[in-house]
Amino acid sequence: MGVTGIVSFDYASVGFYTYDCLGWPCNGVPPGGGTYFIDEVTIAVSGAAGASVIAGSKVGLSALAVGGVGTDLMGDWVLQRLQHFGVNTAQMARLADTSTSASIVTTRKDGSRPALHVKGATGVFTIDENDFNSVTDAKVLHLGGVGLMDAMDGEGTARLMKHAKSRGVITTVDVFAGSQADLPDVEAVLPYTDYFIPSIEEAEALSGMNDIKRMASFFLDKGAQCCIFTLGEHGAYYHHRDGTRIQVPAHSIDVKCTCGCGDVFNAGIATALVKGMQPKEAMRFASAMSALNATGLGSQAGIESFDQVINFMNSCRTREPEFLVGENN
Repeated sequence: MGVTGIVSFDYASVGFYTYDCLGWPCNGVPPGGGTYFIDEVTIAVSGAAGASVIAGSKVGLSALAVGGVGTDLMGDWVLQRLQHFGVNTAQMARLADTSTSASIVTTRKDGSRPALHVKGATGVFTIDENDFNSVTDAKVLHLGGVGLMDAMDGEGTARLMKHAKSRGVITTVDVFAGSQADLPDVEAVLPYTDYFIPSIEEAEALSGMNDIKRMASFFLDKGAQCCIFTLGEHGAYYHHRDGTRIQVPAHSIDVKCTCGCGDVFNAGIATALVKGMQPKEAMRFASAMSALNATGLGSQAGIESFDQVINFMNSCRTREPEFLVGENN
């Protein structure tokens, strides 16, 4: 795994950017007009593109944000927060006729996080083909949130990804998918996808299967070069079309909030690609980033630096997986 060539950015993250307001621990909705007291409330930039680009910047990648926000106060704050972490926001559109995508996230004691969401700008923004060169001026291009980008999904994202591959950019894709109805938007970009990185639940929903090797083959047959499935407490699974199969276990941690864990994993894979890590080391690094994310409230809260992730990866105990897929199985 690795990239070469002179470009302006290590990482460009395209797609779903959202303003999150999170509370912890939330055990339910008060009856009537009542009030429950909780311990913490915070705000964060999240989303399959937003959490990824900030996490990447935190571990040292030069990063470009590509998406849309409204002209509201939430949009102001999202851009300020991205810039605070050193992310370039020149390709973030301000959209006057819609709100910034936003969520109210009610994080439970166990880390699960039911949410109320306004799709807003994520469903409206588009990228003009005249900007394709600027948007793909990166070593790794991440497309985050396929299935939510109503105005871009399908033909628009396929053209962008095809352009990226024509320039030699490494591409990664994450999705927001709940059923096979979302498959056409995913199929449109898989021929231009080097690393397809859904959760195991999303892979099952899209493929209609529940066997991990068959699911990987399903997406490889549609054009992806490699599938990486995040498995929650069971770690992550890597299946490349060259036959390499790897499973890495999850880390043993006290989970606070799982919001953004998959998105931060994506940033870990991008970092590994930029650094030239071998596949198993890349999987371990991305899994460590994801685990650290889960120790804080809100996306990227537990991520501080590249050295922090390396130290955690090499020191934190891992769980015993319930199933293991080895490189040669």
